Amino acid sequence: MEEEKKEKGFVIKDRRHFDESGSVRKEEQVKVEETKPEAKQEESDLPQKEAAAPETEEAPLPEMNFASFIFSLSTTAMYHFGDFPDPVTKEGRRNLSAAKQTIDILSILKTKTEGNLDEREKEMLDGILYELRMRYVKEMTNK
Repeated sequence: MEEEKKEKGFVIKDRRHFDESGSVRKEEQVKVEETKPEAKQEESDLPQKEAAAPETEEAPLPEMNFASFIFSLSTTAMYHFGDFPDPVTKEGRRNLSAAKQTIDILSILKTKTEGNLDEREKEMLDGILYELRMRYVKEMTNK
């Protein structure tokens, strides 16, 4: 028996909170009850400002709909035309193949959504595609 313990390099411990039947393990109930007061003590040791602030505060995202999705893709194409600087390097760089790919994605969306868009969405998509295609032609001739 002692030889088996010496050969054993690690111990496997089941840390799941539930047993095979889905019930909470009895050991876990005891551990949870024991750790709750300690957690409250640790929180009370923090300054009030840190304890009240959540870990990450993010601004609420805008509503996602078809129009915002299309505008997002068109902004991506404009980024690839070099209209917006890279946040890290602060330089605008052109990547015409990526811009063309984004324009192609918008074209695919137009084809696949044909007959399912209302008039405003159709006009918006047609207008954005026209502007981006003309911009692509201009960029290719100035290359």
